[in-house]
Amino acid sequence: MSLVPRTMPVLRFYRREESAEGRVLRRVKLLYPQVTISTELCYNVDVNDTNSVREEQKDILRWLFSPPQSKGLSDEPTLRPSAPGESLAEIGPRLNFSTAWSTNTVSICQSAGLGMVSRVELSRRHLIKKDTEMEKLIGLLYDSMTECVYPQPIASFSVDVRLQDVFEVDILGEGRAALERANNELGLAFDSWDLDYYTAMFQRVKRNPTSVECFDLAQSNSEHSRHWFFRGRMLIDGQEQDDTLFSLIMGTQQHSNQNNVIKFCDNSSGIKGMELECIFPTDPAHASCYETRRTTRHVIFTAETHNFPTGVAPFSGATTGTGGRIRDVQSAGQGGHVIAGTAGYCFGNLHIPGFPLAWEEPGWEYPLSFALPLQVAIEASDGASDYGNKFGEPVLAGFARSFGMRLANGERREWIKPIMFSGGIGSIEDKHVKKEGVELHMCSSTSNDLQFT
Repeated sequence: MSLVPRTMPVLRFYRREESAEGRVLRRVKLLYPQVTISTELCYNVDVNDTNSVREEQKDILRWLFSPPQSKGLSDEPTLRPSAPGESLAEIGPRLNFSTAWSTNTVSICQSAGLGMVSRVELSRRHLIKKDTEMEKLIGLLYDSMTECVYPQPIASFSVDVRLQDVFEVDILGEGRAALERANNELGLAFDSWDLDYYTAMFQRVKRNPTSVECFDLAQSNSEHSRHWFFRGRMLIDGQEQDDTLFSLIMGTQQHSNQNNVIKFCDNSSGIKGMELECIFPTDPAHASCYETRRTTRHVIFTAETHNFPTGVAPFSGATTGTGGRIRDVQSAGQGGHVIAGTAGYCFGNLHIPGFPLAWEEPGWEYPLSFALPLQVAIEASDGASDYGNKFGEPVLAGFARSFGMRLANGERREWIKPIMFSGGIGSIEDKHVKKEGVELHMCSSTSNDLQFT
């Protein structure tokens, strides 16, 4: 079955980028110093009908998209390959989801009276002058997780979505082999233990799972959601233990300083603070004067790693690692406040161009799906501080480790998948430490008046 959304025409406006100081272009220049890259931006504007857009409305769009003191936007591209060795690559966000930038831009357009604008996406057009390794070079210019290369200029934001058929995995008839086949076909990433466990489970309940259920189990088994494992019954040599893995961890609190106000709750922790004189608005719901009053505030510290996403897309992976951890501070109890952050990175040998190190063996290959260690070192650091700065949380401390070596037996040891550690300190008022209880009808749906109790 193929679903094709309603086709809407796209207006395009172009603007040359005079500066080549972006983080991506700086990285390419380090690796390919002989390459020349010219860049222009393309604003792809989704409108109800291009024929109904008046020229004065186009002028408003050009004004909105033009930086101050710039030459303005043109309706025609300025970059075209015209000589041997030149190649043009247009790169932009994947079209199956609107970007956050698009959401904000559409809101601005509609506030300016341009109600016919429904989506705006920004793409980059790179004119590259180089005649070797073009495919590898272009691969360095974009984030493969969130972006793609456009073979043709965007003519429509419609995406052909083909739904996958739901099928039954015949565990009762074929046993483990049926789940193994579904695991390979659907990319569920079940390991041998998972296959044995789920096969036995569905044989015990005497029914087959659907492919959708298998997907759901795979997501529940992700590295973000293994509490079912840590809280499960633990058998050692056939003998069931009194404690689970998680209760063993929590048990350490019985032998340490009892100064926790938040522990194993809200994805965060809080330790006893002190009474302080703080500044508060007199009316938090509106613009108001400030007043001082004494209150007890506790210290929050939370940390997490965001390794695989940072390995695939260093900048985006590190930003979401920092963002997720900031969310934990803000959602502790009835809400905490961020103060400052720390970040740490472990990656392989850097192989810095022009700076060879004795222990870095040349020619080592890395998985195509992972960023190179040097790219991780630069972009993950940029991403972690970028997101934190937007929330007023500066990164004040951290660490970086680079390691890769060949053992005497020829075995290679290296941080192929990097470690991205994000930690942050915050504060919370004493009266906000505990969440309020859930009440009847607290969660409701406004669209169809359904209420969940």
